[in-house]
Amino acid sequence: MRRYEDFWAVTEAALRHAVHRLGLTASEAQIRRLMDAYLTLACFPEVPAALERLAPRPRAILSNGAPRMLDTVVSSSGLGRQLDLVLSVDAVKTYKPSPEVYALGPRALGIPVGELLFVSSNAWDVAGAKAFGYQVAWCNRASAPEEGLGLRADLVIGRLDQLPQ
Repeated sequence: MRRYEDFWAVTEAALRHAVHRLGLTASEAQIRRLMDAYLTLACFPEVPAALERLAPRPRAILSNGAPRMLDTVVSSSGLGRQLDLVLSVDAVKTYKPSPEVYALGPRALGIPVGELLFVSSNAWDVAGAKAFGYQVAWCNRASAPEEGLGLRADLVIGRLDQLPQ
């Protein structure tokens, strides 16, 4: 709708809506505690080694997350040294699957989009990245069915350490 709010605000609004919709009660302290949990999300166990193995190729995150969220999560997960860039949609004030977001990767890395491998665990994100021109790997940990969006990943893996060298 071209009414951008950062992901932290959107996440909090969604949490408050879910609490209300489910007929639950939550104090402000409980809402804060749930929101703060987003700042310490753990990565899957194989991720650090998988990212390390991909060096010296550039490794980046392109996320709908707000910069503050991303900085905190990358720091708390210990992934900072395995990443060259952390890109947020905040730079273009719109969310994936907007092409404006996917354009951030090749622009920031200085590499043509067709030479980049985009990895996501979200099928809708896979479709958006593929439509933009990335080579795409879908990390389908749950063996979920495809969403039928008309665009398929070039590679489907169950864990990041299954990415080919």
